[in-house]
Amino acid sequence: MAALDLTGRTALVTGSARGVGRGIALSLAEAGAAVAVHYHSSEAEATATAAEARERGAPDATTVQADVTDRDDVDAAFEAIKADLGTVDILVNNVGDFEPTHWAEQSVDDWRRVYETNLVGTMCCARRALPGMRENGWGRIVNVGYASAEKGLVAAKNFPYFAAKAGVLMFTRMLAAETQDDGITVNAVSPYVVETSDEFPEDAPRGRWATVDDLAHVVRFFCDDASGYVSGENVEVDGGWLPEDV
Repeated sequence: MAALDLTGRTALVTGSARGVGRGIALSLAEAGAAVAVHYHSSEAEATATAAEARERGAPDATTVQADVTDRDDVDAAFEAIKADLGTVDILVNNVGDFEPTHWAEQSVDDWRRVYETNLVGTMCCARRALPGMRENGWGRIVNVGYASAEKGLVAAKNFPYFAAKAGVLMFTRMLAAETQDDGITVNAVSPYVVETSDEFPEDAPRGRWATVDDLAHVVRFFCDDASGYVSGENVEVDGGWLPEDV
């Protein structure tokens, strides 16, 4: 099988200044994509990630600032990317806050922030990416979910995050059906705990947490030309995790 070649493609990875998003952006850069490194407030880290993307093979890489929950901000970001790199061919919706406290202790603002960054942000970016993808007859949208969304498993802590990620999964499948004749695929990759996370439960499957490379491998698969018949799918990168009390 030939190695993934994204030469001539432009990729936007939201929340890619650091963490999971950074790893995905660098992985796409290694495959030859021009990369837009998105950030909200971490400008210095985004600049460093873009520089590393160029070192790893991206023909060009730039940074773009936006609040992904603000449609005007998102519109401006896409226009800036188009001017610098061209139309976005690959969109990875990675941004999504979480709130690891009991749901009853969370404020309404906490709930709104988690819902908006995870679900509204995904919608805003996908909405803006679709016209260019449709015009070109080719596009890849990959949404980062959470492993419990497919199984319908939830917990009292972080509940709005679980609910938002369930919405992301439903949005993924709805959009896949809507774009099935447009040369666009829409899929989701859903981790349990990734090694960059701040909190580490004790029940790591297979004796370790997922790595950023574990997730990036699935994203690359979805972006491949050869995966053009795969859409509306969700790959759980969780080592086979299932809570003991289920």
